[in-house]
Amino acid sequence: MDDIDSLAQEVKQSRKYTNLLLDSIDEEDWFRQSSDKITYIAWQVGHLAVGQYRLALLVIRGPQPRDEELIPESFIRQFQPGSVPEISANQTFSAKEIRDVFDRVHAHTITDLQQLSCNSLSETVQPEHPMFSTKGGAIRWSTHHEYTHAGQISLQRRLLGYPPLW
Repeated sequence: MDDIDSLAQEVKQSRKYTNLLLDSIDEEDWFRQSSDKITYIAWQVGHLAVGQYRLALLVIRGPQPRDEELIPESFIRQFQPGSVPEISANQTFSAKEIRDVFDRVHAHTITDLQQLSCNSLSETVQPEHPMFSTKGGAIRWSTHHEYTHAGQISLQRRLLGYPPLW
């Protein structure tokens, strides 16, 4: 059985690592692509915000009336799974706006997580996901998802010419 404190610590730890990477990248480089043209930092950050919203909030508590203020539907469409990380002339969100949503979703995740009961973590989710079947599993998977994309941010960072952090 999961416990709230250990899950909250995992969520905070994965974000701490991602923030360490992001804080070492100039904001103007968030929309630069390396020569492979596969992804860019801003898309990775936006995608992480959408992933955390869906996995650690939406799956746990369902949609809420104020979610549009938390993470706009247009943001979700731009960064959802299956979206293509292409840089276009009519980019919808700036690096600051993306970072604000990223931070806002995370703050709500921590607040909502600390209000859950331990029993609710073992509740099953529908539809079942290939990587988890319970609410606690959804939250834990959000941290694995974050580490996966933090690895992509780290690689993109190096491809953009930044030195290793350690």
